[in-house]
Amino acid sequence: MDPPPVPPPHVIIFPLAAQGHVNSMLKLAELLAISGLRITFINSEHIHHRLLRHAHIQAHFAAFPDFRFKIISDGFPIDHPRSPDHFMTTFNYVKSITKQLFEELVSAPDRPVTCIIADGILTFTIDFAGDLGVPVIAFRTISASSFWACFCIPRMIESGDLPLKGDEDMDRDVTSVPGMEDILRCRDLPSFCRVADLSDQLLQYVTTQTLQTTAARALILNTFDQLEGPAISQIRTQFPNLYTIGPLHSHLRSRLSSSSPSPSSASNSLWKVDRSCIAWLDKQPPKSVIYVSFGSITTLNRHDFTEFWYGLVNSGRRFLWVVRPDSLAEGSSGAVPEELKEAAAERGCIVGWAPQEEVLHHGAVAAFLTHSGWNSTLESVVAGKPMVCWPFFADQQVNSRLVSHAWKVGLDMKDVCDREVVERMVNEVMGERQEEFAAAAGDLARRARNAASEGGSSWDNLDRLIEDIRSMKPTS
Repeated sequence: MDPPPVPPPHVIIFPLAAQGHVNSMLKLAELLAISGLRITFINSEHIHHRLLRHAHIQAHFAAFPDFRFKIISDGFPIDHPRSPDHFMTTFNYVKSITKQLFEELVSAPDRPVTCIIADGILTFTIDFAGDLGVPVIAFRTISASSFWACFCIPRMIESGDLPLKGDEDMDRDVTSVPGMEDILRCRDLPSFCRVADLSDQLLQYVTTQTLQTTAARALILNTFDQLEGPAISQIRTQFPNLYTIGPLHSHLRSRLSSSSPSPSSASNSLWKVDRSCIAWLDKQPPKSVIYVSFGSITTLNRHDFTEFWYGLVNSGRRFLWVVRPDSLAEGSSGAVPEELKEAAAERGCIVGWAPQEEVLHHGAVAAFLTHSGWNSTLESVVAGKPMVCWPFFADQQVNSRLVSHAWKVGLDMKDVCDREVVERMVNEVMGERQEEFAAAAGDLARRARNAASEGGSSWDNLDRLIEDIRSMKPTS
């Protein structure tokens, strides 16, 4: 009599409840599901509700019979306006309920747990899972360079690079981040490093979480070796078991195209996508449009919003601009000047949310004015589109410096919001320097696609990750 078949490994995936984190970790979850692993994805009630409404996520993952969602509260009502200001409150609530949640999942007799892939900003999961005998793999959803800068915060403090001494300090070179000595200035450090007081709560939290990542069994990064080689080399000195498997959205597309039959990739959007912008783009000349989006969290005050609008209009270029319903900061007021509305009607298209990957690959789009979130940066890299960067917070300051100084595929506008600067930079990437930036961006795009294709570094690293998971013993 043949022995019963051995069930596939069961992986719990636990992201921070924010769109950028959930988006990339859902793509990782789908990559693992394609490879035959069982997946339980822990989602906040708020995030899951929006994914059901706008991304039809349940129907998409129904194609994988061993995939399921586990829904938890993040401590707020579903309709609560979640802002970065509420991060620590959410974190403390989720931490308080996670140990019991893990105990329930691990003790379930029908699905023994093989490992947990946890967001690297939630390292309390390492202790909780360790008490249950379950290995944890950390996944940081930021760039390798940003992660390494965070890891080096104690070194920056020891050397005197931190704390910052004021605005006059911002253009000083930072020399205490190995491998990035010729890249970073003070203004290019993650936003929570911009403090005069080293006891700042967010600085302390990020530093602690990043250093505690070393207790995980392994580290996953959504990047590829040829994109961030110096930072990746340094990270490997601290994390020998490192998996660089990005760009995840490109990697997922490659795996889906090589499997038959296969579902299409989900959008994972928390906002209602307005596809009318694609029809608008179809009517525009090739390489004539700048796409503008500041992501899912960035808010603009009325001054900044108006300066961007004047800068875009004065550039004389066609533009597609994503303006979320909550894009303006609370308390911002004032009517939009009629001249701006008229100019937008002539050569602009404004939508609440756009299918970004599709937009960036559209032939009419020449460049991307972006907040430099890591997902958006990678999507622009894969599409081969130059960038104008206006980072908002967290890792985005580092990413924008990579774009302009390390990869030379765009311009960095951080800490400036002036219509004349917007106009000048848009015209540089769309006009006088378009060929220069387009050539560099095209070369980077080829490297990204090669890394995420069969035989590429990211493809091989994912295979290695899956084999590592398969070698683990599940809980019993």
